[in-house]
Amino acid sequence: MTARTLIGATLALAFLAACGEDDVILPGERFDVRPQAVSVNEVRSVDLPAAEVNADWTHRNGGPAHRISHPALGATLSPVFVADIGEGDGRRARITAEPVVAGGVIYTVDSRSTVTATTTAGETLWSRNLTPSRDGPADASGGGVSAGGGQVFVTTGFGEITALNAADGQVQWVQDLDAPVTTGPTLRGDLVYVVSRDSTAWALDNSNGRIRWQRSGTPSDANFGGGASPAVQGEFAIFPFPSGEVAATFPRGGLPRWSTVVSGDRLGRAASLINDIAGDPVISGNRVYISNFGGRTVALDLRDGTRIWTAGEGAVSPVWPVGDALFLINDVNELVRLDTRTGRPVWRVALPNFGEGRTVRQRAIFAHYGPILAGGRLIVASSDNLIRQFDPASGAPLGTLDLPGGAASAPIVAGETLYVLSKTGQLHAFR
Repeated sequence: MTARTLIGATLALAFLAACGEDDVILPGERFDVRPQAVSVNEVRSVDLPAAEVNADWTHRNGGPAHRISHPALGATLSPVFVADIGEGDGRRARITAEPVVAGGVIYTVDSRSTVTATTTAGETLWSRNLTPSRDGPADASGGGVSAGGGQVFVTTGFGEITALNAADGQVQWVQDLDAPVTTGPTLRGDLVYVVSRDSTAWALDNSNGRIRWQRSGTPSDANFGGGASPAVQGEFAIFPFPSGEVAATFPRGGLPRWSTVVSGDRLGRAASLINDIAGDPVISGNRVYISNFGGRTVALDLRDGTRIWTAGEGAVSPVWPVGDALFLINDVNELVRLDTRTGRPVWRVALPNFGEGRTVRQRAIFAHYGPILAGGRLIVASSDNLIRQFDPASGAPLGTLDLPGGAASAPIVAGETLYVLSKTGQLHAFR
């Protein structure tokens, strides 16, 4: 036996002997490698403004600033009508546009880029398919809709924005943006604002679709199928980009005012590595609230972009601020109330994650849309065939409504009526 062989054998025996010893358990308190979120459920009253009847709901979360205060809605809701709006969710295409209401008409977009106008009595006024003729039956999921001034503006995954006459659905103009647009346009004054998935901000003339100005943001290859649309109020236009960048400009000329990045993720979740802005900017007073897909919600000073606080909660829908409360559905399917002064949680309520069956083989993951505040309570529409209602002070459940087909979008309220799109391509009305 050579010296080298003898040394190797000795080391091997020593290693095997060590493996045979009992593990040494060190004394002391054990801590998680990753700190777990502390559940803090506190009952705290909310200073709600008086509920007011709103005739219109023209954009996501109500208006171009993505904020509406407190719509009136009856305490007891019953189904009013169910109307077909086209094709529902399929393997290749999904409904992504929330309904909007303007002038007593509800405008919707199905999973195949068909726009439908429905009266508040549930009757179809007109329908228009916006699939470009050059693409034929090609699939392109995503898009959004907004309405105002006698026009309906629709974005699609085909990379186009189309202006329609609200009365009859006739096409007024089409602008090719050279990239998919998976969220709704924002209309204010004579301009319509859009963010495409190639990180380009656009301002278009709403009368003819001509480009007034455009601005490029930081590009990103890691984003998801949703996204966020611009928020506009006063002398501020806030553009969210897929990279997590947020840019504020002057609305008329696009000159920059400030920019920042919403970054950070929830530890232990692979999806949180995506920094895409998912919760549309919400302008409330001198603040703007923004959420990313990965696990962060921030409060910024609208005037200069200074960060006021950062919360470890992501959101895939715009948040709902009212008084000192900020409500959201976070990235792990919890309904959460934050304190607007500090960003700290006041309470959180777990929402269903999976269908029945063995957890390791789950395929049916539930989606929850909202929340909105109406009639003194929080309302969440879910893909598990239910609309849930909660007490804003405590998060306690207040009841449910059946939603056949499951939700495909957040609920909206106009004329004291609740509207929700189902995954089966139907518009449900409750009053």
